Amino acid sequence: MTTPRTVLITGCSSGLGREAALALHRLGHRVHATARRPESLADLAALGISTHALDVTDEESMTAAVAAVEEADGRVDILINNAAYGLHVPVETASSREIRVQFDTNVFGLVRMAQLVLPGMRRAGQGRIVNISSMGGRFSPPGGGFYHATKHAVEAISDSLRLEVGGLGVRVVVVQPGPTITGFGATAVATMGHEAVPGAADPYADFRRELAAMYAGRTFTRRGGAVSAETAARVLVRAATTPRPRARYAIGAMARSTMLAKRLLPDSAFDALMRRSFPLPRTV
Repeated sequence: MTTPRTVLITGCSSGLGREAALALHRLGHRVHATARRPESLADLAALGISTHALDVTDEESMTAAVAAVEEADGRVDILINNAAYGLHVPVETASSREIRVQFDTNVFGLVRMAQLVLPGMRRAGQGRIVNISSMGGRFSPPGGGFYHATKHAVEAISDSLRLEVGGLGVRVVVVQPGPTITGFGATAVATMGHEAVPGAADPYADFRRELAAMYAGRTFTRRGGAVSAETAARVLVRAATTPRPRARYAIGAMARSTMLAKRLLPDSAFDALMRRSFPLPRTV
């Protein structure tokens, strides 16, 4: 029989976070699902799942959400850091504000959530932090430098944290999804509409259009090898609940094969693979 645990999940308005909340609730865990817009969680609340407003770019919001969970259940047993989005623009044209928001959401919010739940986990002598990285935490294709940089950061921070808190009874696990059929893909495609200087000639305009078309038409589809949110959630639930978790769980054949290629190939060969797989800016 499953021992009920208190689970706090960020980014549950759709996709992987929502499916994980449903799956963990069905297993009998006390799930606290969160999103920036709590009204987007109404159907989860109707099923008996506790819901909270939580914006991982806002300190007061994060502190209040963790305090509410601890008041209700004593402590957070499992934190799933799922909230994220993907900025996909050329490095040259990205604004400082866009870059800051990307890191605030994907890195600094994740770190702060871990900091907020760790005191309770340390006192209990047990706990688990599951950080959602990406296969992109191991490589970086054209157009994805800043999103992939945040996932590289998640990998590095998780490695350090795993060693720092392992002796205190807290497990840290990284989950590395490949393309998944969720709203994430549409959000990523939307960021590709970025203009370097509105009204000015954009040397990357064709590249952005081709990249958006590739992501929308192939990458985040079953035809392109993307997995369903339900399939990804099953792996995430295993990473969150198995008694002796691995340090990392890759999701999907594309994630496993691409990360293996990155590990085994020299940079020149992997770059050639990226050039064949992605559109590239061209001289006008």
